[in-house]
Amino acid sequence: MPRPSIPQMSFAKVYPLLVQKAERKGRSKDEVDQVIFWLTGYDAEGLQAQLEAGATYEQFFAAAPQLNPNRSLITGKICGIDVTAIENPVEQNARYLDKLVDELARGRAMEKILRA
Repeated sequence: MPRPSIPQMSFAKVYPLLVQKAERKGRSKDEVDQVIFWLTGYDAEGLQAQLEAGATYEQFFAAAPQLNPNRSLITGKICGIDVTAIENPVEQNARYLDKLVDELARGRAMEKILRA
C-alpha cells in the first residue's frame, strides 16, 4: 500500500509521534503544543478539536486560525529537503512543523525556535 502524500496524512496520527520525538530528548508535550500554537494560531481547544476530528494535514492547516507570518524565517533541511524550496504550501507547513519539533528535540531555546 503506497504511503499517502503529506497533505493527506492524518495529523492526529502524526501528532503523538511529534510529542514522542520531543519527549525522548527531555522536552514536553506542552512545548510541542506551544510550537504548534505559534505556527498555526490554534489554542489548546482548537488543537484538541482537530485531533478528535482526525484532520489531515491539509484540513489542519486550512482551518488554522492564523498561520504565523514569521514561519518563512524557518530554514534548513528536514529529511534531506530544504524547507524553503517546497512548493506545496501544505507540505511546506508540515515540514516547518517537523523542523520546529526537531529544533525542540535538539535542545534549542524556545525563544530561538519561535523566531523571537
